[in-house]
Amino acid sequence: METQPKISVIVPVYKGEKYLAACLDSILAQTFKDFELILLDDGSPDKSGEICDEYAQRDARIRVIHKENEGINKTRMGG
Repeated sequence: METQPKISVIVPVYKGEKYLAACLDSILAQTFKDFELILLDDGSPDKSGEICDEYAQRDARIRVIHKENEGINKTRMGG
């Protein structure tokens, strides 16, 4: 039986193409490994969504949610 991760890290993503890989690499390089990483793509018009999907294919701890742009406040609230 698979156990749930101890913590969830949620990263809202919008127009972050330039810095996204460095952000994700930093999170994944932590010594604590029992976490899930949820990337919430808020309809970013750049390649951020594709970068999220690439990372999710490489690491099973990563889950990507793509949604239409609603702004940072709704995204943070899971809107």
